[in-house]
Amino acid sequence: MEKRKLGANGPEVSAVGYGAMSFSDMYGPTNETQSHAILNTCRDLGVTHIDTANVYGVGKSETAIGSYLKSNPNALSEFTIATKASITSDADGNRIFDNSAEHLETELDKSLQRLGVECVDLFYAHRLDPLLTPEETVANLSRLVKKGKTKAIGLSEVAPSTLRRAMKTYPIAAVQSEYSLSTRFPDLGLLQTCAELGVALVAFSPLGRSLLTNNPIPRERILTLPFLAGNPRFIEPNLTENLRITDGFRNLAKEMGASAAGLANAWLLTRGSHVLPIPGTRSVEHFRESMSGASLILSETDLEQIETVLPIGWAHGDRYSREQWDGPERYC
Repeated sequence: MEKRKLGANGPEVSAVGYGAMSFSDMYGPTNETQSHAILNTCRDLGVTHIDTANVYGVGKSETAIGSYLKSNPNALSEFTIATKASITSDADGNRIFDNSAEHLETELDKSLQRLGVECVDLFYAHRLDPLLTPEETVANLSRLVKKGKTKAIGLSEVAPSTLRRAMKTYPIAAVQSEYSLSTRFPDLGLLQTCAELGVALVAFSPLGRSLLTNNPIPRERILTLPFLAGNPRFIEPNLTENLRITDGFRNLAKEMGASAAGLANAWLLTRGSHVLPIPGTRSVEHFRESMSGASLILSETDLEQIETVLPIGWAHGDRYSREQWDGPERYC
């Protein structure tokens, strides 16, 4: 698989990585056996970039990765592991964001224990802390590099202006943002700023939370998944319209001899050599379909056809509900 840099001075990783939120129960029940099967497939396909977070299943995702590494010690040298912290709760159970030096180090220590490693390759602030400036957050993250607990630092869901401020304090290796054919917001500055500053743009939910695949999550199962059940794009009448429109994308992928997921990832790879999609799934079969995009070469004609069936702004409904927008930084 093609390799890309995880930041200007970072390691080379697979162009397409794996988003391990699916090792939690976010999109349906899963278990360690299923998670280990995905990690085995990562090694088979040359996928080296593994992304997780402390809140994915309240540590379940990191624990699954840690148990795999314990059983397969050679995998540690093959994988580049990224994790995140910031999202927590106050005394009343309300969600808050804490990027204090104490909180970040305490949570990273817990992550290292669950993963069974002494140091991760990349540690993100999962969200901005409204009580701290970007400079203060980055200073707190950089302390963890100096302590040998992470090799590099990153930010998630931030504006280009925040990234520019952060880079003046300490090098940022990667910014994580939702980016796909259904969410084009990074095109309005973040894509360009990352390229200019030598920062990797790690694209999460590159498959539109299943809308850009051959097998969108069935309506009946959406109702059992709290995040999707409250997400505007998966609520009627938006869902019916989004499925209708993406049927055209699925048909186009079939005409090209590709899976929809593979084509969606291949499109992202054309957006710049600094873009690294991290699709997630609980299914080995679907994972292989998704990874097929790493070997697709798209022509200008292919890209024009994709833009025709999925023009900018095609999606019905916002990418987040009002409640889900708590944390991500809006810009433009």
